[in-house]
Amino acid sequence: MEIRDLQIFQAVAEHNSISKAAVNLNYVQSNVTARIQMLEKELGTKLFHRHKKGMVLTAEGKRLLTHSQKVLTEWAEIKNLFLDSENPSGTLTIGTVEIVSQLPYILSSYFTKFPNVDLSLKAGVTEELLTEVLHYQLEGAFITGPIQHHLLEQYPVFEEELTLVTNSPQFEKTQLVNQTLLVLNKGCGYRLKLENWLKAEGVSPRRVIEFSTLDMIIKSVTLGLGITAVPKSYIEQLSDYKNLYCHQIPEEFQTIVTLFIRKKDTYMTNSVKQLLNIIVEKKELLASGNNRVNNESIGL
Repeated sequence: MEIRDLQIFQAVAEHNSISKAAVNLNYVQSNVTARIQMLEKELGTKLFHRHKKGMVLTAEGKRLLTHSQKVLTEWAEIKNLFLDSENPSGTLTIGTVEIVSQLPYILSSYFTKFPNVDLSLKAGVTEELLTEVLHYQLEGAFITGPIQHHLLEQYPVFEEELTLVTNSPQFEKTQLVNQTLLVLNKGCGYRLKLENWLKAEGVSPRRVIEFSTLDMIIKSVTLGLGITAVPKSYIEQLSDYKNLYCHQIPEEFQTIVTLFIRKKDTYMTNSVKQLLNIIVEKKELLASGNNRVNNESIGL
């Protein structure tokens, strides 16, 4: 039995006629007749009394009509739930690297428009999130780019400037020698940029200390434990730190691209489609940097 069989059955019951039901459904009359006969055979009972003037429901037919109306009503609700692209619902499962400075603005706009969507947000480093998207564990993720992967679709969100962060207002390139690097776990895009820059300079760090959060890294920088590299916009928002200073990184290593990625062969839900629409709408605003917090207490 298929949903279509119940739709045909209900149309015949409403019109008391095979021919009228066929016209209403835009089906061939013989097809409607065949589907009713197959339904009766499958259920093992007669559903209609047939006479010259049309069709009349049997007692069993009336029983089926009650149930079919409930099933078709629920089916219509299910279709509306999943096919209403303008008002998505359900759960949106995505990942994000720890610093996506404009993510709150994206999500705020998204959930203002689509309050019926529940968010499941997983934080991680770029390499970890990329793997989880590839293994269907996440519908998508905000990561640090650029990347090259034939199984992934990528959508640019915005660009930021990566900056070297120390606890001293004066810092020369020669001071990079024997510094301690304070970084997130391997797979972090900021860490990779910093390491590539030092490698290009022929500099080997004295030691590398890994942290699980950026907050701990920043606190450690203020205490003189070492140096790090993060988006400049992140430092601009840290008004509580008085001895935190930014220093320019060479141009070829300073651009951080935030991408939204998803696996090419996965079905794009309406929740994801609308998120991509929000990203497109916000790109001009995000690029302008109007939402950055001005902080004069930090040496930039």
